[in-house]
Amino acid sequence: MPTGVALRDVRTQLFDAAERVLLRDGPSGLTSRAVTTEAGCAKGVLHRHFADFDAFLAELVLDGIARIDRQAAALRESAGTGTVAGNLTDVLTDLFGSVAVAVVGLIISRDGLRARLRQARPGQGLPLLTEAAAMLAAYLAAERDLGRIAADADVDTLAPTLLGASHLLFADRDGGPPQADAVHKMVNTVIAGVVRD
Repeated sequence: MPTGVALRDVRTQLFDAAERVLLRDGPSGLTSRAVTTEAGCAKGVLHRHFADFDAFLAELVLDGIARIDRQAAALRESAGTGTVAGNLTDVLTDLFGSVAVAVVGLIISRDGLRARLRQARPGQGLPLLTEAAAMLAAYLAAERDLGRIAADADVDTLAPTLLGASHLLFADRDGGPPQADAVHKMVNTVIAGVVRD
């Protein structure tokens, strides 16, 4: 990239590039060179804005967590509208239709990244999945409070069950995302015993 050319919103540009590389090439293909090449900028740009590559990746994951936090608020507000299964299908499809599956693989494969995330969020479990499980549990609790889910439903077990089953459906990067009816069927199966008409 020629010197003297200003980049607008470098952080967003680099994060978007990292997500494209991650989706296309997987965690093993995500390097600082791949990110800056994808973003169309010099490698030094990344290191000018972040202490090192693991610091960049930690910020990328934390940005994804912030997105889940915003999504959680919208999901809680949807309680009492539509169907429980429909709302869960939509949020799980959106969650795993994003880069989340690839980011989980990235977190698992990079010791330095996990160390940074533990510093930023001590005691939080596996980033992204922990927040996604909390989002689902909060939504299910809201539906339970409205009587659309059984009063004795264990939402803290249902949430990670939905998350794990969804992760398995979406984990096959080569086969493409599952059909909407497959996601809906899985959701219905998991919540069948607790949903009330």
